[in-house]
Formats: sequence, structure tokens, C-alpha cells
Amino acid sequence: MQMTQISSSNIKSIGWEDGTLRIEFNNGGIYEYLEVPEEEFNSLKNASSVGSYYHQNIKGNYECNKL
Repeated sequence: MQMTQISSSNIKSIGWEDGTLRIEFNNGGIYEYLEVPEEEFNSLKNASSVGSYYHQNIKGNYECNKL
């Protein structure tokens, strides 16, 4: 999966492939969110605050696995 570096106080990089969103946090944690539409990933990637978008739209709304 291609990861994109993010300028965020919380999130280091994000990637999306076949409905799976992967988020690497600055603290070293990596999580995958399942069945995430590509439009949601694009909105996250282009958000003025990626961390805020994540907390409002991703966290708790999709099945999640810690890697």
C-alpha cells in the first residue's frame, strides 16, 4: 500500500487500497480501517486538519484493526 506523509501533530502517514485505510500515527501505532470508501480517504487526505477529520469521520465509524 502506498503511504502518503501527512503534516499533522497526530498522524504521520495515510494510505488506502481496495477499501482499506491505513493510518500510521506519530506515536508509532498503525491501524487499518475496513470498508472505507475512496471518497472518504480523499476527504481525509485533503482536509485542512487531518487529525480533526479523522476524529470526526473515521474513528469509531469503521471496523478497525491494530497492526
